[in-house]
Amino acid sequence: MTFQEQILQGIPAVLPQPKPYEPQINHAPKRKEILTEDEKKLALKNALRYFEPHHHATLIPEFKAELETYGRIYMYRLRPDYRMYARPISDYPGKCEQAKAIMLMIQNNLDYAVAQHPHELITYGGNGAVFQNWAQYLLTMKYLAEMTKEQTLVMYSGHPMGLFPSHPDAPRVVVTNGMVIPNYSKPDDWEKMNALGVSQYGQMTAGSYMYIGPQGIVHGTTITVLNGFRKIKKSPKGGLFVTSGLGGMSGAQPKAGNIAGCVTVCAEVNPKITHIRHSQGWINEIIENIDELVPRVKKALAAQEVVSIAYLGNIVDVWERFDQENLHIDLGSDQTSLHNPWAGGYYPIGYTFEQSNDLMANNPEQFKEEVQKTLRRHAAAINKHTVKGTYFFDYGNAFLLESSRAGADVMNDHPTLGREFKYPSYVQDIMGPMCFDYGFGPFRWVCASGDPEDLAKTDKIACDVLEEMMKTAPEEIQQQMADNIQWIKGAQENKLVVGSQARILYADAEGRIKIAEAFNQAIARGEIGYVILGRDHHDVSGTDSPYRETSNIYDGSRFTADMAIHNVIGDSFRGATWVSIHNGGGVGWGEVINGGFGMVLDGSKAASRRLESMLFWDVNNGISRRSWARNEGAVFAIKRAMETQPLLKVTIPNVVDDGLLDF
Repeated sequence: MTFQEQILQGIPAVLPQPKPYEPQINHAPKRKEILTEDEKKLALKNALRYFEPHHHATLIPEFKAELETYGRIYMYRLRPDYRMYARPISDYPGKCEQAKAIMLMIQNNLDYAVAQHPHELITYGGNGAVFQNWAQYLLTMKYLAEMTKEQTLVMYSGHPMGLFPSHPDAPRVVVTNGMVIPNYSKPDDWEKMNALGVSQYGQMTAGSYMYIGPQGIVHGTTITVLNGFRKIKKSPKGGLFVTSGLGGMSGAQPKAGNIAGCVTVCAEVNPKITHIRHSQGWINEIIENIDELVPRVKKALAAQEVVSIAYLGNIVDVWERFDQENLHIDLGSDQTSLHNPWAGGYYPIGYTFEQSNDLMANNPEQFKEEVQKTLRRHAAAINKHTVKGTYFFDYGNAFLLESSRAGADVMNDHPTLGREFKYPSYVQDIMGPMCFDYGFGPFRWVCASGDPEDLAKTDKIACDVLEEMMKTAPEEIQQQMADNIQWIKGAQENKLVVGSQARILYADAEGRIKIAEAFNQAIARGEIGYVILGRDHHDVSGTDSPYRETSNIYDGSRFTADMAIHNVIGDSFRGATWVSIHNGGGVGWGEVINGGFGMVLDGSKAASRRLESMLFWDVNNGISRRSWARNEGAVFAIKRAMETQPLLKVTIPNVVDDGLLDF
């Protein structure tokens, strides 16, 4: 069968032969035992819903074995034989170009070069899933191939509920992930629902089909590291950045350190992912012995090298040994997957990688104790460095949150906010006031042709637009624009593409609209193929996350999620091609509500109308909320937006003299 025939087939009428487990692939760890015997039967009944009754007797023992061996039913037998990657849009079968673009993005999320655990349909973060099982993938692709412009596909946590009648301006796909009733939103609740096959953790851009490999976080991390060094008034040259995590998105940290121009040490316990990142060029060197690491770092600092070093071992060893050696760390952070601490997101010290995985699966309570013990040591070592001048920031991965729950010394008393973390979130201290409040966030695009020449042309178009805008830009946003012009000019030479021909830069609403319209005009002229717009959920408006995206909101509304919900509703009727809303993302299930979108540009006047309407809302919804929280940058930005759009009328806060409240 051809690739197109396999897509149109969906779930095959004749079951394919079982596939052997491939140990060379980076697999998800076994999930802990969570279901009762009756619940295991329910999980099997749920999985068998996808198959004709005459297949059930064959599949029951197989799915039962998967559930007992891995803690989930992945349906490995149904994994396609064809190569998984973002093909040119013309390669996909279908009646609707928008649907073909979504198929392209789904396959990109599952590309072996992109996905963290491709056979388990997990893109990044340890449990950030596109689908729960391979039957869902096959059925979804079939629906998309059959879809017309008069239909919308509805996705329930990876399950394709079906095609429903709609209209050409409606989203082609509406996605929800992990939307659990609040009173049933505890870790064991999520694990149980996931094991039952009824809910999944979509992370941010995994379950919304908008992950573009590590490039997205490379850019954000580069901006963060540059601004971190600016904050401590030091050049990155000759500076030291220490962090941990090379899996999924966190693998971008050493690349970002190289682009920023410092020495980066990034610890990772998984040998397989460490060597993958080295082979991909995201890290320069691997060192497995702490005794070798120390002199190598000292030499790099003395020579002001720009180098990234992976330490294959536990990050706690690095912090503790560097303290003993009095080796000064300028910037420190952590990007292990602590949103998922008990299932492979963070590993305890004193155990090998294999021992940890065994403990995780077979003695989860002891594993939890060891992780929390390690977190306490980790935080204690960081505290020793910050006393000596290290600037440490939480990188939005729930490091401080889980450390506090473990009893680590990471809390301070705040005069108005009560008990607060000792160290700021990078959004709270850097990205929020410097970027998000002004509307600057991760605008990304994918060239649907798959042609690197199209990407080069779009890079030039974006750069030309930004350089023209910068000529008249206010002083308040000159630095943000300059950073992104520098970034886009170096994008090709830094070889950031993994998977699809994609790019990211930070832009405000005006920049996004002007760049998108320039793309659309180039498509209309036949200079480039279709372009798929999107963004990370980690943005101005799409995400309500009290310890990350909205951590610099101080009016008491940090724990509300009106903004994210309004964002996805507004994007839906303003022209997005697909929309998503998730419970969880980045900092963990139950800790955040986040939404995203995708938009296909085809060179039409309708696309021009949609992009202007949707992108304006997608940014300014968040700026208005940040303005109402009395964030100075956001007040400036929303007033500027009202000057450019007469139909925009936003309530501006009146500021109270604090002296009047001294009673």
